[in-house]
Amino acid sequence: MYDVLIIGSGGAGLSAALAARDTGAKVAVLGKNYPTRSQTSMAQGGINAALGHVTPDSVQSHIADTLKSADTLGDEKRISRLCEKGPDAMKWLDRLGTPFSRLEDGRVAQRRLGGAAAARACYAQDYTGLKILHTLYDNTLKSEVGFLDEYFLLNFIVEESRVLGVTAIEMKSGEVKAIGAKSIVIASGGYSGLYRGFTTNSVATTGDGIAAAIRAGCVLGDMEFIQFHPTALEKSGILISESARGAGGKLLDGAGERFVDELKPRDVVAKAIWEKIESGESVYLDIRHLGEEFIEENLPQERKLARFYEGVDPVKDLIPIKPVAHYTMGGIEVDESHMSAVDGLFAAGECANAHVHGANRLGGNSLLETIVFGREAGENAAAFAKAHGEVKPASSEQFEKDRNFVAAIGHFTNQIDFYEKREFMGKIFYRNVGIIRNEMGLKGVLSVIRQMQKELPFMGIADKSKECNTNLTDFIEFGNMVELAEVVLIAAIGRNESRGAHQREDFPKKDDEKFAGVHSLAWKEAGTLCNEFKGLA
Repeated sequence: MYDVLIIGSGGAGLSAALAARDTGAKVAVLGKNYPTRSQTSMAQGGINAALGHVTPDSVQSHIADTLKSADTLGDEKRISRLCEKGPDAMKWLDRLGTPFSRLEDGRVAQRRLGGAAAARACYAQDYTGLKILHTLYDNTLKSEVGFLDEYFLLNFIVEESRVLGVTAIEMKSGEVKAIGAKSIVIASGGYSGLYRGFTTNSVATTGDGIAAAIRAGCVLGDMEFIQFHPTALEKSGILISESARGAGGKLLDGAGERFVDELKPRDVVAKAIWEKIESGESVYLDIRHLGEEFIEENLPQERKLARFYEGVDPVKDLIPIKPVAHYTMGGIEVDESHMSAVDGLFAAGECANAHVHGANRLGGNSLLETIVFGREAGENAAAFAKAHGEVKPASSEQFEKDRNFVAAIGHFTNQIDFYEKREFMGKIFYRNVGIIRNEMGLKGVLSVIRQMQKELPFMGIADKSKECNTNLTDFIEFGNMVELAEVVLIAAIGRNESRGAHQREDFPKKDDEKFAGVHSLAWKEAGTLCNEFKGLA
């Protein structure tokens, strides 16, 4: 029995683990991959903190930029708390030993990202997330946090609206396990994997924790808001960091002309690029004028990625780019303590909807959220575990149900190849649930998704082995993706306006009278999906 069980081993999960462990709690981190493979490692540009090391800045300016980007869907109180804690978060990361890039005077270097009024993003070359993640992992290993690596989450064990643990597949043995916990923090990442083949995210970002949360009784919010990063490599969809534009990179059309302010918010820039591509033009990122010395010092990863995946050298060539799915603003609704609608079940990071990103996340705020709110969630989960004392052992009902389900998958007919369906889902989501949307396209995709739901028993797996069966976990991931896809589509169909990352060509303007400050909410009652739009106090 753990005091605090963390689901997910990225930046939010490890921050939560360290904070909970500092209280003396017994803590374990459960993840389907090893921590160093988490999505946090792919965050390149920087982490926001109003330090003013390069240009004048203030916490109030940071708050204002975040509120503007959120477009009426951000909670000012929570945004203020996030931004106010930015400088302390940087001090904490510095104390832990994060190797940030430095100015000549030794202070942490900062650069400007899109939508920011100042050079606010603290960075470590263009490996910021990776360096933060490795530092956090080193420190959790020292602090005697337990790790349950390669455990695949199935469901939360909930009785009388109180979480008591989880069921998970130990991937090495193939056994379904029940793991007890007095409190749990979900930090399992977002759901950009719905856009498979058209996302900067790893193939593991399939929304497993969010899907398990709605099945457990949690409410999901703002699931229609998916941010598309303006600059991914044209062939592979691999991220080219916003830091390249922050350093002075230019966006050029097929005629070699600039067509948009490169440092406008991401939704604006991505839409401008998409419209050029849809008109038949190619779009390029140009950083040649920055020079080889600067690129090698500040953007070494971007050069390596462009050379390896696109066959171009940014020192002398234009980089062909396109916008792809990058970050999901929606997620599990949480209160100010980061607890969900289920007692003892907290959430932090991209899987949570803490109402700080709203309709469009400000670049550099995602890493900040993982640190600030990850630590808060860990502390609050530990306090909850202590205050509520011992919990009764969970009944075997959920465990038996999940063990029987996993065993049954091997007997599904496997007439339909779910891998083909997964690839098809990625394509139709990118085309119809992407940067520009309309009712006909959204409803068409919804009918496809609901057909996939019906066809799941006719899919199944070819590999019947028990140990290390990735065919099995791929299939369960696909089921989670189909479940979340329906939630995204219903919310997108219902929001008849254009706001932030949700752009409707059939409703091209914002409808502030109907939707300003109004959030889409989804939950399940007796297995049936319910939804509404509601303004939150």
